[in-house]
Amino acid sequence: MRRKVLHEPWRAFFEALDQELSTPCDLHCFGGFVLTEHYGVTRSTIDVDVIDVRGATVAEIARLAGRGSALHGRHRAYIDVVTVADVPDDYESRLIDMHVEGLAQVKLLAFERHDLVLAKLARNTDRDREDVLALARGPGLDTDLLRSRYGDELRPTLGRPDREDLTLELWIEMILEITGEAPTSSAAPATRRLRRGDQPVAKFVPDTQPSSSLTVSGARALLLM
Repeated sequence: MRRKVLHEPWRAFFEALDQELSTPCDLHCFGGFVLTEHYGVTRSTIDVDVIDVRGATVAEIARLAGRGSALHGRHRAYIDVVTVADVPDDYESRLIDMHVEGLAQVKLLAFERHDLVLAKLARNTDRDREDVLALARGPGLDTDLLRSRYGDELRPTLGRPDREDLTLELWIEMILEITGEAPTSSAAPATRRLRRGDQPVAKFVPDTQPSSSLTVSGARALLLM
């Protein structure tokens, strides 16, 4: 299998970390690093979000390659081990080996793209929505799979699932607008879910175009905390 060559600064950063480790180490990676280096999305990031470490301790990885480490100072990049994140329960079974060239000890395992989207759901920032749309334009997203995996593996773990329920429907509407697909019969438009008397948890802010339809470029899903 052909090995992946990382872009800089990641190539030099991980080769330096690899030399520091004496035993194999698996890093479960998600976030912007995976988007750019595995899925080919064009955007900037200076850290690698890691949700789990195998073969080394979190403390060791933080010391060698975390924020403020020597590698951070040398390469202007670092590993951020995320201790709290809402991710699908069975994400590990779908991790993808990035097969990075030049690494003997470090194995970079990337989130499958639908798991990557769901890992962003609770935060729902402008950048998260941009990333979701970039994935929809690029490798593509299966909205039925997003719904089923969310219901089976993520929703039961959430503290406020009503909020994420609506956020997911808003995201799916944006994805379908990008792909030009028709919504499935089981999917009610998210905007219909805000009935009179309901407590709003999210809303679209459309542009000023005199149209009843919402465009992705002119709408943003905003959470009301």
